[in-house]
Amino acid sequence: MIWPAQVRAARALLGLSQAQLAERAGVGLATVRRVEQSDDEMRGTVRSIRKLQATLEDLGVVFIPRDNEYDYGVRLRRAQGGRDAWH
Repeated sequence: MIWPAQVRAARALLGLSQAQLAERAGVGLATVRRVEQSDDEMRGTVRSIRKLQATLEDLGVVFIPRDNEYDYGVRLRRAQGGRDAWH
């Protein structure tokens, strides 16, 4: 499961606007806004959340789950060929 803060952080790392993420994921802009405005509980359909997660992962985002020591987070995969994965 991903968290709203992870979506916000992932989008920021990629330098994407909410509108750009919505377009790439094939969801409405209102969906991205609703997801990102959630506090801790993700708001949105399972299908939309999966689309957002898959799109962000395709762009190089790795979602890091919580464990006993650290909270959840995100990071970027290293781009192959010296080019940013999301551009």
